[in-house]
Amino acid sequence: MRGPHNIWRLIRTGATLERTGAMSVVMDALDAPKPLRIVARTLVWPFRWIGIKGDQNMPPVTRALTALGPAYIKFGQVLSTRPDVVGTDLATQLRVLQDKLPPFDVETAKQAVQDELGVSVDEVFSEFSEPVAAASIAQVHKARLAETGREVAVKVLRPGIERAFRKDVDAFYFAADVIEFLSPASRRLRPRDVIEHFDGVVAGELDLRLESASASEFAANTAQDEGFQVPDVVWDLSARRVMTLGWAEGVSLGDNEALDAAGHNRHALGSRVLTLFLNHALRDGYFHADMHQGNLKVAANGDIIAYDFGIMGHIDEYTRRVYAEILFGFIQRDYQRVAEVHFEAGYVPSTQDVDEFARALRAVGEPIFGMDATRISMGRLLSYLFEVTERFGMETRTELILLQRTMVVVEGVSRSLDPEVNIWDVAKPVVGDYIKTSLGPRALGRDLFKTARVMARFGPRLPGLVENILIQQATKTEETRRRAWPWIVLSGLGGLIVGAGAAAAAFLVF
Repeated sequence: MRGPHNIWRLIRTGATLERTGAMSVVMDALDAPKPLRIVARTLVWPFRWIGIKGDQNMPPVTRALTALGPAYIKFGQVLSTRPDVVGTDLATQLRVLQDKLPPFDVETAKQAVQDELGVSVDEVFSEFSEPVAAASIAQVHKARLAETGREVAVKVLRPGIERAFRKDVDAFYFAADVIEFLSPASRRLRPRDVIEHFDGVVAGELDLRLESASASEFAANTAQDEGFQVPDVVWDLSARRVMTLGWAEGVSLGDNEALDAAGHNRHALGSRVLTLFLNHALRDGYFHADMHQGNLKVAANGDIIAYDFGIMGHIDEYTRRVYAEILFGFIQRDYQRVAEVHFEAGYVPSTQDVDEFARALRAVGEPIFGMDATRISMGRLLSYLFEVTERFGMETRTELILLQRTMVVVEGVSRSLDPEVNIWDVAKPVVGDYIKTSLGPRALGRDLFKTARVMARFGPRLPGLVENILIQQATKTEETRRRAWPWIVLSGLGGLIVGAGAAAAAFLVF
């Protein structure tokens, strides 16, 4: 489906922003320069009449994104957590995209449940409410199990959501291809890879069986986390388009007035959100990657409750260590070490100058420290970081997209609770503890133990591997054999020595 016909979709996107009045609001929120405003209006205004009107009862930007479809709504959800980037008023307007979108009727939801589970809703549930929350992909109903009387949340995908997302993602692919063709400099950012990553994430979010598995794994990982809860999955009432969880009662993390009325400490909550995210990312390598206010509640006892596990992030142990060293370096203001880690991990081409890169990072980090958190402009910081990455030829790391995006979202959530929360102050003890346990002598011992186990498993295969090498070499010319035989013997002996050593180490360890 990807092709030039998507030009129409992209033109209509700009036209919708103009027709709904969202274009001016966005330009004002981003403090766009006058020349950019003039160019944007000039290009879009002739096509204004083909834009979608949307719901005129909604604010302009919310109205435009809702009219354009679920993928655009997802983008708006991210912006809603960044009042420091788009302004408090616009962030508040966009927050309705998290869980207050127009729902579909309850009878359609009941039919979807019946089709998926193969049983009548009235047989399974003694109560099944009208929608209590409606987001871009699914909506939630409060229900009561007929057999036990337990309250549960039933999540049902929107009708036709798969096709709607496919249309949006196809247009995004086309836009990425056009950008790469027209701007070779943009290729280092790998826009197409970014869209492919987004496509994969969305595909997983549209299968609620995968979300159920994610919720179960996340609950197991975080069972001992103080002040944090994950509802349990009701597996026999979950399927591809329907998921049933235990009901989570609490105040939305985005409702500051209700939180104050309930007597919760918003500064403590903001700090805890950041702490939990960093622990999950660094300790477990598995984290909730959609932690906006619409997916978080606060229980009566002050616990933070997470739900909606359609987007989860995973990072391997090596990447976690690199990420932790980078964070810790910034916290310690050791920009030379931060630069070296980037080079060691291959994030910056080796042809660049590490000292120059360290100086550029200092220019990014120093304005943060010693400054009142309310005065830090994340918009300017991100803008300067982009300039630095462009200057030093850094490519987009698709494996870190979710981690980077979630960190931005989580910090936005935290600062919406209390603008005085500073991510660096909160991160320091968490990252410091991870560094001690993951980069010290004990970590080295664990690494050697893992290596020994792997080598012990492959030990029996080493003679066969050596034999295959000898057979391959035997087919070469006499001259080649004469040159190669010492290396063959040495590699074979080396393999046997390594295998024997690994087996001995594994024996001692076990």
